[in-house]
Amino acid sequence: MSEVEEFLSEPLKPLAGTFDAAAMATGMPGLPAGFVWRDQPYAITGELEAWKHTSAEGGRAGGERYLRRHYYRLRMSDDSEWTVYFVRQTPRGGSPKTRWFLYSKRGGTPSADRGGVPAPV
Repeated sequence: MSEVEEFLSEPLKPLAGTFDAAAMATGMPGLPAGFVWRDQPYAITGELEAWKHTSAEGGRAGGERYLRRHYYRLRMSDDSEWTVYFVRQTPRGGSPKTRWFLYSKRGGTPSADRGGVPAPV
């Protein structure tokens, strides 16, 4: 696998009807079976790591911390490794349906080498 990691921070569309209901029952986001990125579907073939990001509520006293994002490092169907994240609260002006983002990608074919088109599933 390539050692080059591309930082992308692009929205992802979960594959329809594939969410992990057991995770959702515990308050975690339901990791889908895959994502559509740049109009190409990619299946998740393995979950390598998961972690959470918390931060303080802006401008409020008391030191409360809030869960902001869930991160996952995933092996994908093209044998690349993706770091994706799920936002708990959409930013102002953002679409409430856009919750998943591709943070970075390692391996597979670099998207720039394919004219911005990733390898298909």
